Amino acid sequence: MSDLQGEPGSFRDRQGRIFYRNGEVIRALSSRALEEWQVLCSTRFFSRSMEAGKIVRTRALEPEELEGALPEGETWSGFLRHETIPFISYPYEWSFQMLKDAALLQLELIAAALAEGMILKDASSFNLQWRGAKPVFIDIPSFERLSPGEPWVGYRQFCQLFLYPLFLQSYENIPFQPWLRGSIDGISPQHCWQLMSARDLLRAGVLTHVYLQSRLQNHYGGSNTDAKGVLKTAGFSRDLIAANVQRLAKTVAGLSWTQTRSEWSDYASNNSYSRQDHETKTDFVRSAAQSRHWTLAWDLGCNTGSFSRICAENSDYVVAMDQDPAAIELFYRALSQEGCSNILPLVLNLADPSPNLGWRCLERKAITGRGRPQLTLCLALIHHMVIGANVPVGEFLQWLADLQSALVIEFVTKDDPMLKVLLRNKENQYQDYELDHFERCLGSLFEVERREIVPSGTRVLYFAAPKASARP
Repeated sequence: MSDLQGEPGSFRDRQGRIFYRNGEVIRALSSRALEEWQVLCSTRFFSRSMEAGKIVRTRALEPEELEGALPEGETWSGFLRHETIPFISYPYEWSFQMLKDAALLQLELIAAALAEGMILKDASSFNLQWRGAKPVFIDIPSFERLSPGEPWVGYRQFCQLFLYPLFLQSYENIPFQPWLRGSIDGISPQHCWQLMSARDLLRAGVLTHVYLQSRLQNHYGGSNTDAKGVLKTAGFSRDLIAANVQRLAKTVAGLSWTQTRSEWSDYASNNSYSRQDHETKTDFVRSAAQSRHWTLAWDLGCNTGSFSRICAENSDYVVAMDQDPAAIELFYRALSQEGCSNILPLVLNLADPSPNLGWRCLERKAITGRGRPQLTLCLALIHHMVIGANVPVGEFLQWLADLQSALVIEFVTKDDPMLKVLLRNKENQYQDYELDHFERCLGSLFEVERREIVPSGTRVLYFAAPKASARP
């Protein structure tokens, strides 16, 4: 699987190679992958799912449409063109409900494929992406014909990259994001079981999908036994796979994460802003957002998304990021109910952002490698970066300047009640966190087009454009 995002270069996977050309995503197919594609195109579920936006829109290309796109010496049997995804994200950046909804879509597609004699051989959560709050499946060559007696080889992958992360957060209140970021293969049955107790055996799905899988892995993991062959010899049928998928769907649908309240998820209704302050800030952000049309905008420290929504009024796509999973969970649920397709909420800590990961550090890209914004909102955030995460003011502003986007930034002075709470029990070692120093640093990197103090006098808003000399 590779990212469906139109960027230069190419990426090889087991089914062929991904090419990026002029914003297009083109997949070259091996002879076997071409055969499976031709069968897939004849199914009813595939066309229905594409029409419903559940599978990325894909069409076959003729060789003449690829003139100049292929490296010399490479020969492929067929080519597909995929619709591009506005912004690539990864499961370790999703909220609980996002991972749950992606899992349910994966299972829905498997059930539909089984009804027409096909299966998803891969069941990775990385094979789904988002159009706003709508999940979409992107790994088309994962569909293949199901041979008689073959088991569902993607079952364990589904458990490790969907089910176990959801179990840990739902049953144990353990965040899954660090686990999935720490291992792109997911959580093993043994590790999942080690984090549970005997009483968890009574919870839905734990006995079958965790405990027994852990025992089987311990039994077969170090032996020469062909577990897949044993299942095939035993007469593993399509009906058995369908029944397992149906049970998994019921289990996943019943999972919930109730701890969706936190200090920051309540911030919109529990902060130091007066009504006048809030109105001033809202008008300032709206004026900046409406100054031009933006292709991609970022809202850093978005909380529950009030200003992301304002930005989306004049942007093709908004990526809203916050380190608080509860805030992103609430935001996603609201966006999902609305059917929003141009705001993507992500769980991301800017002081420790997603790095390049995987083979040669190329499989999963850092956040800044997936598309740069034209507009960045950075509201009531810099004091958390400087005082909370010990990032110097100048370094944080340099990182923002490296994005080469227009910037709306809010500076919270030390007189603000919320900042006084943040400084409580801390030695005042933040001499660089002063308004005059901030403005000198900002002015060296950006052209400030507008500056406004909110009525309370403890916060200052800026709208700025990067200077050419600040480019990396």
